[in-house]
Amino acid sequence: MTTKTSPRIGNLMTVHPITVEADASVHEAELLLKTYHIGGLPVVSNGALVGVISQTDMLNARSSELIGANWDRVRVRHLMTQPAVTVHMSASPVHAARLMLERHIHRVVVVDDDDTPIGVVTTIDLLRLLLPDEEE
Repeated sequence: MTTKTSPRIGNLMTVHPITVEADASVHEAELLLKTYHIGGLPVVSNGALVGVISQTDMLNARSSELIGANWDRVRVRHLMTQPAVTVHMSASPVHAARLMLERHIHRVVVVDDDDTPIGVVTTIDLLRLLLPDEEE
């Protein structure tokens, strides 16, 4: 008899997430988002996870006259959402989905036992669970 085990976040996440330093310019964050075709970045400081910055964070900030006028001096730490919403790699997809719904966010950072960021799970990753694999 085979039992089907529920997938864990560690099986769904994008591994080795692209990160940005908290003191980096928002220009650098924008370039990373465009280069890697992603919507958000975990933000680190001295290797520790301190927040997340998303395209939405930057769009909202740019729409502010004061921030937009000083865009060249804006750092990631000024716009990031903190603290980052995280889930452990052994968490269930349902747990991650609940966090995203409750907090109105599109991604959670996946951490290991030492709270080191090891991946990112997005709403798209969770939607893939609902659709059958076309190649099978």
